[in-house]
Amino acid sequence: MSTPFPADEALVCSARGCRAAAVWALEWNNPRLHDAARRKTWLACAEHRTSLGDFLDARGFLRAVTPVPGSPTLDM
Repeated sequence: MSTPFPADEALVCSARGCRAAAVWALEWNNPRLHDAARRKTWLACAEHRTSLGDFLDARGFLRAVTPVPGSPTLDM
């Protein structure tokens, strides 16, 4: 299940200190804390997509990486 992104809010990257526009959604969960269907989302700009994804993947938390609706990544 995914929650639609608010259309009236600017979505920014979840990396610490970054205020760039988010173009990727990294869906994750911690299997020790969340049931298998639960998904949390971090948003990433193009610059931080890899580092945030690597952080989650190294812990076994990363479930999916998808373009943010309306982002230029959908045209790639």
